[in-house]
Amino acid sequence: MKAIEIASYGAPEVLRLAERPAPVAGAGELLIRVAASGVNRPDVLQRKGHYPVPPGASDLPGLEVAGSIVDGDREALAAAGLKLGDRVCALVAGGGYAELCVAPIGQCLPVPAGLSDIEAASLPETFFTVWSNVFDRARLQPGETLLIQGGTSGIGVTAIQLAKAWGATVVATAGSDEKCAACLSLGADHAINYRTQDFAAEVLRITDKRGVDVVLDMVAGGYLARELGCMAEDGRLVLIAVQGGVQAQVDAGVLMRKRLTVTGSTLRPRPIAFKAEIARSLRRQAWPWLEAGRVKPVIYRQFPAEQAAQAHTLMESNEHIGKLVLTW
Repeated sequence: MKAIEIASYGAPEVLRLAERPAPVAGAGELLIRVAASGVNRPDVLQRKGHYPVPPGASDLPGLEVAGSIVDGDREALAAAGLKLGDRVCALVAGGGYAELCVAPIGQCLPVPAGLSDIEAASLPETFFTVWSNVFDRARLQPGETLLIQGGTSGIGVTAIQLAKAWGATVVATAGSDEKCAACLSLGADHAINYRTQDFAAEVLRITDKRGVDVVLDMVAGGYLARELGCMAEDGRLVLIAVQGGVQAQVDAGVLMRKRLTVTGSTLRPRPIAFKAEIARSLRRQAWPWLEAGRVKPVIYRQFPAEQAAQAHTLMESNEHIGKLVLTW
C-alpha cells in the first residue's frame, strides 16, 4: 500500500510517500480502505519528535480515517452491527496516513447519513477529544457557560457546535477579527480576539463578573492563572494541550475559594475500552445532531495525500479555520 511516513524528525518536508506492507486486521479489529485521513496537531508533534508513538501502534502518522471496511473479525463485526463494504470513520492510535488502516472495531462509527468520506474523516479525533473532556470530565450542563480557547481550531469548531447543541452558552477566543466572526457563525454566543483584548477581562464583562463554568484550554502556560481568575464558583477547567508551555503558576487561594477543579488528559494512549465507550456516547448523542445538520464538519482545505507536507505547513501557519484532510 501507499503511505506517508516520517523519514526523520523535522520540518514538513520529512513527510514522504512510501510503499509499506498492507496491515492485517486481528481479533476485534477491522481493515479500512481509506478514502480520507484527517490531519491534526498531534501529527505535527509526532513529525517533530515530540509525541512518542504508543506501544504497539503504527509509526505512520494519522489518528483518524474514513473509508470502507474490506476485512476484519467477522464475529466482532456482526456484534457491532457492521459488515464488509460499510462506510465507517475511525479513531486510531497511528497509521492513518495510508491507503489501508487497521482500527479497533470499538473505535469505529458509521459515516453519518448525508456525509461524504472526506467530511467523516474530519470527525473522530476532535469529536472523541471534545466529548471526553468537555462532557465526561468537565460535566458541562445545559445552561452553563463554556470558554473555548482557540475557537477556530479543529477542536474549537467541534466544541462550539457540540456545546451549543447541548444547550450551553459559548464564549470562544480567536486570533483575528475574521476568526472571531467564524466562531460566531458556528454558533458561539461571544467571540474574543485574544490579540487585541484581554480575554479574562472580557469573560468577566460578558458574564457580569460571574465567570464561566467550564474552560477548554489548549494553551496552558501563562493562560492558566488568567483562566482561573475568570471562572465561576465550582468551575471546571480541562487541559488538552500545552501550546503555551508546560509550566504554570497559579494562585492556590483562588482554587480553594472558588472550589475549582483543574484536570487534563491525553487520548491517544488510553485503552480501547475507554475509547469505545466514548464512541458509544457519540453514536447516541452527537451522531443524530450531525445527521440532522445541527452540527456540521468544518473543512478548511483538502489535499491529495502526497501533499501531506503542504497540509502540515498550513496547519503550522495557524491560518486555517476548521480541519485539514488528506485524500487517497
